[in-house]
Amino acid sequence: MHLISWNVNGLRAVQKKGFAAWLANSGAQVVALQETKAQPDQLDDELLYPPGYRSYWVSAQKKGYSGLGLYSQLEPQQVTVGLGLPEFDDEGRTLTVDYGAFVLVNAYFPSGSANPEERVPYKLAYCAAFLRHVEALRAQGRSVIFCGDINIAHQPIDLARPKENVNTSGFLPEERAWLDEVERLGYVDIFRHLHPDVVAYSWWSSRGSARAKNIGWRIDHFWLTPDLVEYVVSADIHPEVEGSDHCPISLRLTL
Repeated sequence: MHLISWNVNGLRAVQKKGFAAWLANSGAQVVALQETKAQPDQLDDELLYPPGYRSYWVSAQKKGYSGLGLYSQLEPQQVTVGLGLPEFDDEGRTLTVDYGAFVLVNAYFPSGSANPEERVPYKLAYCAAFLRHVEALRAQGRSVIFCGDINIAHQPIDLARPKENVNTSGFLPEERAWLDEVERLGYVDIFRHLHPDVVAYSWWSSRGSARAKNIGWRIDHFWLTPDLVEYVVSADIHPEVEGSDHCPISLRLTL
């Protein structure tokens, strides 16, 4: 199975840059999107009904903000929108898709950069609620994959300028401590597991030619419950794919 996750930073914007052709040639059975910034009724048939894929959508109440999409060649057993908590679900941040062999959770974690005094606590509250959600799935005996824009660089290797960003949301000690807890519970950051020393980023600021200079952050992740690791073939980051300030990440499993 081939899965891709990509924060497209506006699905209608990336459509104008060749998204439909990219999707058709991706070879992925499942493509999870974040920050779609669109309601389904704002999308045309090219985005709603790409050949070979079913599509599923989560929208924020605020138009042009947040949102998720998922394209799937496989028919899920169940699709659940949100966490059941309006304070987070109103921002369109979580989509849970049950494929039987595993449950995939596509998520767009809040950023704490704008208005940190309010948004960092909100982000940490979402993190806590999200972890309760995936742990409840595990308690049912389910294998879990969660992916998306986590908006946290876990270790210094995961961003180009760690010393300069110790007080920046996305690399705050309390944010990183949450990922420490996720790891302690047994979840595996599969890219870092397979590539312990590789410097690779999935997001670059739009300022200062950051992408051209590769001054970036690895904040887009696939995390797996440990029982799935033996089925992993590869986990990669694809900076050659343009169109967004993020690039796609991929996961291949023998499932």
